Amino acid sequence: MKKKVQDWMDRQKPEAIAFLQEMVRSKSEQGKEKEVQMLIAKKLESIGLEVDVWHPDEAEFLQHPYFCATRTDFSASPNVAAVLKGSGGGRSVVLNGHVDVVPPGDLTQWENDPYSGEIKDGKLYGRGATDMKGGNLCLLLALQCLKELNVPLKGDVIFHSVMEEESGGAGTLAAILRGYTADAAIIPEPTNMKIFPSQQGSMWFRVNVYGRSAHGGTRYEGVSALEKTMIVVKELQELERARNERITDPLYESVPIPVPINLGKISGGEWPSSVPDHIVIEGRIGVAPSETLEDVKHELEDRLASLNDEWLQEHPPTVEWFGAQWLPGSIDQDHDLMKLLTRRFTEICQNEPVIEASPWGTDGGLLTAVGSTPSIVFGPGVTSVAHYPNEHIELDKIFQAAVIITLTIMDWCGEVGSGTQTELLVKKDP
Repeated sequence: MKKKVQDWMDRQKPEAIAFLQEMVRSKSEQGKEKEVQMLIAKKLESIGLEVDVWHPDEAEFLQHPYFCATRTDFSASPNVAAVLKGSGGGRSVVLNGHVDVVPPGDLTQWENDPYSGEIKDGKLYGRGATDMKGGNLCLLLALQCLKELNVPLKGDVIFHSVMEEESGGAGTLAAILRGYTADAAIIPEPTNMKIFPSQQGSMWFRVNVYGRSAHGGTRYEGVSALEKTMIVVKELQELERARNERITDPLYESVPIPVPINLGKISGGEWPSSVPDHIVIEGRIGVAPSETLEDVKHELEDRLASLNDEWLQEHPPTVEWFGAQWLPGSIDQDHDLMKLLTRRFTEICQNEPVIEASPWGTDGGLLTAVGSTPSIVFGPGVTSVAHYPNEHIELDKIFQAAVIITLTIMDWCGEVGSGTQTELLVKKDP
């Protein structure tokens, strides 16, 4: 069966690459996902699957405590799901991918049009190629391969093509609330073929620092919010150090700062000759898999409420939590899906996989915490070119990952007549 899958993937390459070009050429920035979603829905129908296309707008969805998005109108941003039904008696799996992409940024930094889909030296270029339309192609190839090779599975294979991941996972939340959950999930974000059983969470925050205005010529009569902001920044740096010193998880050994606090924006002041009385800091704080969002919120708020500065004690900074958030998530490294994925990786790649913790958030946290679907992140593409000019993906890695995922699905869901999944593990253990 391994040879059959590999041969099928080889035959499929020209058509699959052309389809990836179509996906990348669709400018699916947030609010513009409909075109690529209809392309994927049509592909799923051609495979022979029943497709569910819907625009999430239910009150349960919009009022859910973990709803997070830049908007509430998804009329131009449908979700897509499909199910490859098993015969029964096997474990189910979710295959989850997002189609929204970040804007291309400064066009002068791109060698070609950001949505060209150009192929050069075995790489396909364009915004979204690596994050994560190349990974989505892996999932579609796995579904098509299983279908065309008539592999009789026991468990269901549930496919998600979701919108709004880049702002916190509203699309995946909608899929969960619609009932598209399973016993486990694979998310082919760009891991550079590493396996991530743990995913960091994160939240955006805003800190308001207040001072007292005065003329710049007599600035000593005022209190500079900018100078007080320097104290706040130093405290946030100390908080980052203390939080990361607590992390002993070996999956983070190669990550310099497992849960960073990034200060991305500082603004304030109104006039060069005036003492600024209000400065705003906006940033992102990482959340370890063992933490909750609420615990991390309280820790940051408590630190800024106890600053060793007389003015700041009397006029404490205020903290707001806004914008994007991602729930942390993890799956036990002894989980059967981890064992099966690792075994198939080693078999296909002829080397042991690198197993680490994700340095960024994914929809795996939502699937795990809200959908009771423990998730593994594994896919082609590299983070170092995601969100960057000249984003690209190595085409060979897509097909290699697709073979690994396809065989892992067969092991996990169980082939009819091949024994139980437990028996498969026992037989394959050395």
